This record gives sequence, C-alpha cells and structure tokens, in this order.
Amino acid sequence: MRYVIFNKPYGVLCQFTDQAGRSTLKDYIPFPAIYPVGRLDFDSEGLLLLTDDGQLNHRLADPRYKQPKTYWAQVEGNPNEEQRRKLEDGVIIGGSKTRPAKVAILTEPPAIWERSKPIRFRKTVPTTWLAITLSEGMNRQVRKMTAAVGLPCLRLVRSAIGPLQLGSLQPGQYTEIKKPLSL
Repeated sequence: MRYVIFNKPYGVLCQFTDQAGRSTLKDYIPFPAIYPVGRLDFDSEGLLLLTDDGQLNHRLADPRYKQPKTYWAQVEGNPNEEQRRKLEDGVIIGGSKTRPAKVAILTEPPAIWERSKPIRFRKTVPTTWLAITLSEGMNRQVRKMTAAVGLPCLRLVRSAIGPLQLGSLQPGQYTEIKKPLSL
C-alpha cells in the first residue's frame, strides 16, 4: 500500500486527467494507481492524502466516521462572537444543517506560502483568518458556511486530516508516509 501527503497548489484539479488541459495531480504525483482521499476544490489549497488503500479511503471520506479535517480560511471582514458561534453550531446549506464545528479566530495569519494568484484586496475591507475543524465534507462546505454568516471566504487551505499535518510541505511537494495507524 502507498500513502502520499501532497500540498495541492491553487489552481490544480484533484484528479489525474482533464479534457480542458488544466493542471491536475498528474503534473505532480508520479505514482500510478493512487487516488485522492476526498477532494479540494480547484481554488483551494493544502493537504491532500492519496492512497491505493481502498479501506482507508472509505474510512476517511465517509462522513459516518467523523474524521476531523482542519482548514485555514481567510475571510472578508472581522468576525464577531455571534458569527463564530453560528459556524460552531452549524449553519443551513442547501436545506441541511452542517454538523457542529470547532472555530477559532486566529490573531495572526498562519505561516504559509504566498498564493500563486493573490486574493482580491480592498483597502477598506479587512480580512481575518479562521481555523475551522469539520467532521463532514459537503461540497464547498467551508466556503458556504462562512458565506452563510456574512464572511465570504477569500482563501482556503486544508492544514490537517485527523492526525496528518501539512507540516513544512510547500505547494506542489509531496512525501510518502507509512500507513497512518490512528486513522
């Protein structure tokens, strides 16, 4: 079995082929027959686990197992306590309420790389970084949750899946690991 932690750059698809010629995992990952566990959107960055271990893939991707995933979200505005609490309690997305989340307002931005395409910047609108830990994985969930409480997400970086951490991997870098026993 093979286990690869990859720091997915902005603008890369979480698949190995694309008819439109966009950048994919194939441009970075040289191993055949491994697949991403879950997905990160084209415009999201950070930790992606790839494996050929179908059982582990199922265990991490299936929301029944409630595997925590942590994201750093740069949002537009200054969140207040009510917005943070709403995110923690769960918000309605597409008619369903999200599971409770852990949300922290970061006093300093995370120590991460510059994005290849800078976020939009407006002098009159401040931005804030949040650390959000979810135990489910709805499509574009963090972006939809922050928007639902009036905090549009400008940048999204996944920093952890359970005990797996992004660490010092730079965008486009990967490392092979032993089977994560605690997952």
